[in-house]
Formats: sequence, structure tokens, C-alpha cells
Amino acid sequence: MKAGTREWVEKAEADFATAGRELRARRQPNYDAACFHAQQCAEKYLKAKLVAAKIRFTKTHDLQRLLDLVLPCEPLWQPFRPLLIELSRFAVAFRYPGESATREMAKVALSNAKAIRQRIRESFGLSE
Repeated sequence: MKAGTREWVEKAEADFATAGRELRARRQPNYDAACFHAQQCAEKYLKAKLVAAKIRFTKTHDLQRLLDLVLPCEPLWQPFRPLLIELSRFAVAFRYPGESATREMAKVALSNAKAIRQRIRESFGLSE
């Protein structure tokens, strides 16, 4: 794996770990952060795949847009669209006052990120 791709994977893994820690926290869990980092995990894994495939992309948090860019080389990832749509809303939804994530939302977000993470890691030949 090239250094640029590896760096995206490492960042994605850090977000996945952070999301899991926040979801499992016994004292003062931050479900907003768990949702945000789950979204970030998926975003960075998609960007890792794009970097590996030498597909250019602009700065975006839109997971559907990233999926559209990666589908030519990974057409079997189309079924992930609903998960990515759900995760996309966590890029900004809970970062400001007015709305907060629940534990259930955080569990779903982490589950969606986990499914996407697993498929992309498999495509890189990485183990769990």
C-alpha cells in the first residue's frame, strides 16, 4: 500500500476508534462525536480507495459523491448507498446547538461505518 493511501487508512482507523470509545463511554458519552467520527471513518476510507485508484476528488463530506467516484472501480459497493446517505447527515448535523444524537443513532452510525470499513479493508487485503 502506498504511503498516501496508508495515511488515509490510518486516519479512518483513528476515527473508527474514537467513535467506538464515545459510544462505549460510561461517563459523559458524546454521542454527537460518535456519529461524527463514524461518518469521518467512512469518508476517509472512501478517500483512501480513491487515492489508491488514482481518482481525483475535491474537498467534500458528501459520501454519495465519493461513492459515485469510486463505483467505476468498485461497482459492487452500490448497495452501501443507503448507509452512506444516513452517515452523511452526521458530518454537520450535531456539531452545533439545536440537535443532539441519541445512543441509538450512535449505534446505527457505528454499525454503518463498520460495514463500510470492513468492505474497504477487504479490498486492500487488510485484516480486521
